Amino acid sequence: MNTIEDINGQKLPKHLAIIMDGNGRWAKQKGKFRVFGHENGVKTVRSTVESCVRIGLEYLTLYTFSTENWNRPKIEVDTLMRLLVSSLKKELKTFNKNNVRLNTIGDIKSLPNRAYIELVEVMEKTKGNTGMTLTLALSYGAREELKNAVQQIAVKVKNNIISPESIDETIINNHLYTQNLPDVDLLIRTSGEHRISNFLLWQIAYAELYFIDVFWPDFKEQHLVEAIINYQNRERRFGKTSEQLN
Repeated sequence: MNTIEDINGQKLPKHLAIIMDGNGRWAKQKGKFRVFGHENGVKTVRSTVESCVRIGLEYLTLYTFSTENWNRPKIEVDTLMRLLVSSLKKELKTFNKNNVRLNTIGDIKSLPNRAYIELVEVMEKTKGNTGMTLTLALSYGAREELKNAVQQIAVKVKNNIISPESIDETIINNHLYTQNLPDVDLLIRTSGEHRISNFLLWQIAYAELYFIDVFWPDFKEQHLVEAIINYQNRERRFGKTSEQLN
């Protein structure tokens, strides 16, 4: 079994993104309510963040709550928001101990007021940390993000701030939620599903995708290590040939 020591520190993904899937099904398998899965999923978030810090990753983005998740039963949504508030309060000390800066992407204004206030407060209290940047995708949807970017750019074109001919990838990047983050290098999805589910569609254009048949509450450091080593054994060509890279 591989450990962190087996990872090549010179070939780390700069930006790791994770679709944390399977909390509900994990709980159902154990004859429990879905909330039991979400509560245990929070523990996995903590251990994963600490593992990423030990590995030396610079950016970690977690798909925490999608725009589509608002359509779930009200009791589940309320529970998830309650968990978000309590988790942020508990983890502030962990973030500061590990020099982690908290960031967020998505329509956070749509969060319940208490969750929004807690989120902003923790981001403020960790903004001086210089280690890993942990980004929570909350009320996030990639299509919504791209729609907002197009609307912002269209207004600037209409007002002659930018010309249509000048619109390039940089300008588009500068109007996304992730404007201060690098593109994703490695995307992990747990639970055995093989979908992107409207997550960072622009930012994963050249990401390596890694799917694992483990529900999120059972995702351990060894699984993270295996995913990174798998990533390091791949050849990333970005449209070029192997000969060109060599």
